[in-house]
Amino acid sequence: MKKPLRLIALGLALALIAVGAAWLYPADSYLLLPDSAKPLAPLVKVQGEKPHPPGEILYVDVIVRQASVLEELLSFTRPDGADLVPKSAIVPPGSNYQERRRQNLRQMDRSQKIAAAVALRELGYKVVAKPEGALIVDVQPGSPADGKIEATEVIVGVDGKPVKTPQDLRRLIAKHKPGETVRLSVRAGGATRTVEVGTIESPADKGRPLIGVQVEQNAEISLPIDVDIDLGGVGGPSAGLAFALDIAEELRGNVDRGLKVAATGEIELDGQVGAIGGVKQKVIGARRSGADVFLVPAGDNAAEARRHAGDLRVIPVESFRQALRALATLPRKP
Repeated sequence: MKKPLRLIALGLALALIAVGAAWLYPADSYLLLPDSAKPLAPLVKVQGEKPHPPGEILYVDVIVRQASVLEELLSFTRPDGADLVPKSAIVPPGSNYQERRRQNLRQMDRSQKIAAAVALRELGYKVVAKPEGALIVDVQPGSPADGKIEATEVIVGVDGKPVKTPQDLRRLIAKHKPGETVRLSVRAGGATRTVEVGTIESPADKGRPLIGVQVEQNAEISLPIDVDIDLGGVGGPSAGLAFALDIAEELRGNVDRGLKVAATGEIELDGQVGAIGGVKQKVIGARRSGADVFLVPAGDNAAEARRHAGDLRVIPVESFRQALRALATLPRKP
């Protein structure tokens, strides 16, 4: 082989090695990928449940994995429906993947209990569900709250006014301007203390003050019947609406109208449906799984879902009761 040809061959070989290394070598970013929507009925056991007729409630999830260097650099190498996000979006600074995973599983457990309480109460069961404040599940490093309050503590008051729900917390903090200080009553281990925390402006919502915490409903819940939900290793709170719908289907029937109903949304103790992440991937997963309709939190989530829904019908909802009404108006599938 002549020298120029040998140099070309060597160059091609080195290029292939470089591409292969870039494909295998992990980057600092992550990919959000669609996952198939899955039926809940086999995973939800309710005392007194009825035989399940045709139709099903589906929950949707997002696959999260570390991107390769090649996927980070070249968008066309990423799987269909994927979004590239920075590591900080998956694992906040000061945390690690294992702790984040444990946190997501705790969120899933709380979501199941709240969904069961909401569904059973709507069906006429006597449910004891006492809201007891805003449970801190994460504190953003470098935020005003960092070093002053901790995850697992419960905020029970702001400026001397009681906080029973996360909505109470947001409403009371919103009375301040960014940069002002709020006085929080925080409970941990049976004792309550008062701490002053500054606020900063939300980067996504101009003029809205934040203290830098992620919270969920803390509540004492007692159910009149046994409800067991087992999704294995799936974490996060976004399947709450789907859980509540499936529990209603198991006990009352005719909720899904014989359709394949995919649903997503964090559910609150008062039945309100809150926004979630990964909507693009979830609607793609629902569409690929042959869902007939997709219930999604109203607002930005619904607008995002419609951009990727194709011919899948998107139904925006603000509450569990509204979701039931919306499904009841659909023609039953023959």
